[in-house]
Amino acid sequence: MKILLLCSSFLLLLSGCKRDPEDVPEDLIVLAMTNGQWVITQFVHNSTNKTSDFSPYKFQFYANRTVDAIKNGSVEISGTWEGNTSNQTITATFTSATDPVGLLTGVWTVTDNGWTFVEANNNAGGQTKTLRLDKQ
Repeated sequence: MKILLLCSSFLLLLSGCKRDPEDVPEDLIVLAMTNGQWVITQFVHNSTNKTSDFSPYKFQFYANRTVDAIKNGSVEISGTWEGNTSNQTITATFTSATDPVGLLTGVWTVTDNGWTFVEANNNAGGQTKTLRLDKQ
């Protein structure tokens, strides 16, 4: 997130426009998430590695805060997503999804990120989940 904030400040200075500075980081999150498809390259659920369960999936995020779980080239299920820069979280909701996609529903705390990856964890309901998303 620090990288996003630094880049947004730099872009704001270069542009000279009169945009609200608080909008810039969110715009950059949307740009980063919606530019390309993402794959899960690591997923651990309660100490069990479930990465291979996600191998047939790609995820396409959209600016309207929807996301498609694409399995072997076809949309299996759509959900919603929301990024929050102030508390460094991403909320994902896949209503009525079965596992493995259903495991993604919840509030994820971002622990590390860059333009092409996101690492996050979710500790809720007595469960511990960690994941890494990489942009293809």
